[in-house]
Amino acid sequence: MEKDQIIAGLNPEQAEAVKTLEGPVLVLAGAGTGKTRVITCRIAYMLSCGIIPENILGLTFTNKAAAEMRERLAAMVDPALAKKVTLGTFHSFCIRLLRRKITKLGYLPSFTIADESDQQGIFKQACGALGFSGNNFPIGAAFSRICDWKNHLIDPLQAQRESVSDFDSKTARIYEGYQELLEQQNMVDFDDMLLLVYQLFRDFPEILQEYQERYRYLLVDEYQDTNTAQFVIIKMIAGEKPNLCVVGDDDQSIYSWRGAEVSNILDFPQIFENSKIIKLEQNYRSCSLILEAANAVLESGGSRRHTKKLWSALGEGKKPQVLALEDSEGEADFISTAIYRIKDENPQLQFQDFAVLYRSNALSRAFELNFRRSGIPYRVVGGQQFFARREIKDAIAYLMLAINPRADQSLLRVIGTPPRGFGETAIAALKKERAGSQFSMLDLLGDEKFLKKVSPAAARGAKSFYEAVKTAGAALEDPECRLTTVISEYLHNVGYLDGLQKIYKDAKDVEKRLENLDEFLNDAGEFQTRNPGSGINEYLEKLRLDESNAEDRDDNHDAVTLSSIHASKGLEYNIVFLTALEHEIFPHYRALQENSLDEELRLFYVAITRAKRELYISRAKRRMVRGIFQGTRPSPFLEKLGDSAIQTEAAEVNKVMDVDKAAEMFAKAYEQLFGKDN
Repeated sequence: MEKDQIIAGLNPEQAEAVKTLEGPVLVLAGAGTGKTRVITCRIAYMLSCGIIPENILGLTFTNKAAAEMRERLAAMVDPALAKKVTLGTFHSFCIRLLRRKITKLGYLPSFTIADESDQQGIFKQACGALGFSGNNFPIGAAFSRICDWKNHLIDPLQAQRESVSDFDSKTARIYEGYQELLEQQNMVDFDDMLLLVYQLFRDFPEILQEYQERYRYLLVDEYQDTNTAQFVIIKMIAGEKPNLCVVGDDDQSIYSWRGAEVSNILDFPQIFENSKIIKLEQNYRSCSLILEAANAVLESGGSRRHTKKLWSALGEGKKPQVLALEDSEGEADFISTAIYRIKDENPQLQFQDFAVLYRSNALSRAFELNFRRSGIPYRVVGGQQFFARREIKDAIAYLMLAINPRADQSLLRVIGTPPRGFGETAIAALKKERAGSQFSMLDLLGDEKFLKKVSPAAARGAKSFYEAVKTAGAALEDPECRLTTVISEYLHNVGYLDGLQKIYKDAKDVEKRLENLDEFLNDAGEFQTRNPGSGINEYLEKLRLDESNAEDRDDNHDAVTLSSIHASKGLEYNIVFLTALEHEIFPHYRALQENSLDEELRLFYVAITRAKRELYISRAKRRMVRGIFQGTRPSPFLEKLGDSAIQTEAAEVNKVMDVDKAAEMFAKAYEQLFGKDN
């Protein structure tokens, strides 16, 4: 393809980004401004200018993005030529480099990559060698700390030198042992891929020079998501006279919890002298009024950013609407009603044109339950369906065992979750004893004769487990019991809540699972509120029926998307419902505690810019928290919308929606899915 053909159809700013090949270039690509097209056209333009394909290195963050770029490039230039360009993720690039050079660091080229199970096993071994366990040290937090050190290119010796707290000092010792065990087994973990490449470049200048001479032209996609290690590697390869083009949007930097450093893109002009900055501001996704709301949000913030203002030639569209609903159930009812109404008014729209976004995955529960009742097919992006999550299945298994002591399969699921000293040997003994006994497995755990057949540690764990289950079973038999209180006390007494850190190595993962369990308690509380006089048996029956209904729709590809905002980045939908805009939900309570609202505001911007045609932003005036309805405060982010959105109170929602018509559509859809008799 000729040069003129490559830039044909590009807007002036896109064309400038494609044609500026020499020196450092920062392309600020706002949401929906066609950055993938720009990157692909830029590589094609390089090739048309005679640049050798082997001299081009393009880095991105996902295999999907790299494959899309390669496919587009192959359609524009000779496929054989396109194949010679190095395009891939940071980690795929580093792993290829390590296969060639890792012997310099004492590894064999046949090294293997540790998966999550390998990492957990080796990490526990390193902890055990120093006498640390989940009982006397926060090993989940320690593992997160080690990952953070690696992402900041800090090796074990440096970590030990710089440790100022007892926690860091102990963690640095674990880090040293962990690395030694990995090296002994000729293994590298995910973070090592970057750290070891840095060490090669630092300690062997001839290797760095080799890669600098080979890759004379560098492109980096989603530059706002780079961490310290990635930034340093890019800078080292780029050298003193960098032909480096980075494409990104500081306004979409939302992954600091993964180690991303927004300063990498904010400080680019200072780090790379004589940088050229090109702004892509024409949005090809959303209508103008949606972009006005997005711009208003960013302009209201006080954080440092590269100024830009999105605009669109797609027409004005509809003004975003902010709705205050009574509670989470009312919020879900409003959305399901709106979906049917909008589809009825726009027959060309399908369910897949709609998305429901939320700050935390735990919030999917209310929408999943409502959509099942309403006959709306859905799919969950960025997480499992709520009741399929491991911690929810664990909680249900604990409840099944409490009300049915003969539920051996439930016991086998949770007896070692979390670890309580009752290991594989004790479980084998339990199974053997059960095979020749009339007693259930739970009964055997309370039987002194059986407990003498296992180790003292296993016997102590079994006895404590047995007593907690029996106590909960008795409490749940009380028809006046409050499910949220009893379930919460049960999961605490049985050691499950405090023991999550023994199961999951990442402290943030533990926090998310605790949020899901809180939402599970809310579900039980809401069920009891809606069904006075009902108890645990009715609740578990309801869960099983809901589960069977969900399975009927698993293969439906035309479905509404339920997604966390983080998981929605890069996606777009005609109609978006942005939910739960409430204080301590969005912005998240952790961000409020840490005074880190800048990234939360950018996340709000990302959510708004997922919408192409219509955007509805909702909040609940009250929300159930551990079984008790509590009043909520509106998110402070709503004020930042100013006049760019229409504010609607709960009492006015029915005026917006034809509820009777929606009810008829509910019934029709449900009948189509399940038949008249259900």
